[in-house]
Amino acid sequence: MPGLVRRLFPECIWEMPATDPPTLYLTFDDGPIPEQTPFVLEQLARYDARATFFCVGENLERHPDVAQQVLAAGHRLGNHTHRHLSGWRHPRPGYLTDVARCQQLLDALQPAVTPEVRPLLRPPYGRITRPLAQALHPTHQLIMWDLLTCDYDPDYAPEACLRTSIRLTRPGSIIVFHDSQKAARNLRYVLPRYLDYCAEAGYQFAAL
Repeated sequence: MPGLVRRLFPECIWEMPATDPPTLYLTFDDGPIPEQTPFVLEQLARYDARATFFCVGENLERHPDVAQQVLAAGHRLGNHTHRHLSGWRHPRPGYLTDVARCQQLLDALQPAVTPEVRPLLRPPYGRITRPLAQALHPTHQLIMWDLLTCDYDPDYAPEACLRTSIRLTRPGSIIVFHDSQKAARNLRYVLPRYLDYCAEAGYQFAAL
């Protein structure tokens, strides 16, 4: 992500500090869905990897059992709005209401560990305005990324997706995959191989 964009949104987290041993922060957007989320959980379990799942509220309503599987496996849930809204297209009041509706579902599934821990929110498409970021920052940690795998792109060959993802990985990276039907082809090819490569390279995997 260009440095100018990061400077325009200081409320957002784009990557995490480097650690020793080096750590990666895998995230999965748009679930939970029974067709893909359990596959992701199986792959993560092979490496004792922890990750963060940014959930669409409508999918939480449809598949609460899948969300419970995510939590039971030791991962964290985050807010991806209730209806996967673009912050560039929807008026602020409606967008904030949509975020709150998703958060109610998340709070019922995953109570905060302490009141001081703000819930996680990733704006769909990474689209957010300055007023929205300022309004949401007091109540949510706004999570962006420094590596977008583009696994959702049907024209992106799985082999190229894997190569580029590996090339752009660095300690502290927040990496975006999608546990969605649209991303299924690339996700199922790339994720196992990406995990294998990074584990061999000495990385560990943590939730945000």
